[in-house]
Amino acid sequence: MTLFPEMFEGVFGASILGKAKEKGIVSLEAVNFRQYANNKHNTVDDYPYGGGGGMVLKPEPVFAAVEDLQSDPGIKPRVILMCPQGETFTQQKAEELSKEKHLVLICGHYEGYDERIREHLVTDELSIGDYVLTGGEIPAMTVIDSVVRLLPGVLGNETSAVTDSYSTGLLEHPHYTRPPEFRGWSVPDILVSGHHAKIDAWRREQSLLRTLERRPDLLETAELTAKEKKWLASLPKRDDAEQQ
Repeated sequence: MTLFPEMFEGVFGASILGKAKEKGIVSLEAVNFRQYANNKHNTVDDYPYGGGGGMVLKPEPVFAAVEDLQSDPGIKPRVILMCPQGETFTQQKAEELSKEKHLVLICGHYEGYDERIREHLVTDELSIGDYVLTGGEIPAMTVIDSVVRLLPGVLGNETSAVTDSYSTGLLEHPHYTRPPEFRGWSVPDILVSGHHAKIDAWRREQSLLRTLERRPDLLETAELTAKEKKWLASLPKRDDAEQQ
């Protein structure tokens, strides 16, 4: 649901999302909720009660647009408000939403939404980070892309999404491809050894190291074995390593 459906044309028709639509795996539609305005000027916003700067999105067109979809008894969508005050969007949330049959994402503009939209219409509020954009379109594109790529048949390699950063609770391990040597920098020997068990162990170790270096907070909730916890505890802390 957006006031600027043209912003989604390229996103919905290109790359992975475009191919997913062509295959019939997903149906994507940008609906202009201005067409649901109940006045001759198609006004969707108004001045806030109590004064203050900016304009506020009116409840009538947003409710009407969502309820038009829900008029089909077979459609009971999860209704998501894109909002900087919402729950921070994560890979785990993307995985949760990918299991839903229907999703409606509402993209706001102006100063904000009439509070009755939050209280009586939406099921979720999502934010892609602690900053404010001019509208909810770009955040909605982010959510759509991350959710659609998790659907079966969308990615060429079904294991790609499973091993992504954050899917396992850790950052992903380093990747290498041909040539085996580039400007004097070689691919790690283990990756060309053909020993898959050792390669898996190396990747897990690298994933743990990368997470420790870049996002140590993730280790607090990651599923680790007792051996991994002991190994991580034995490593020098970042501050200690920098002082050496």
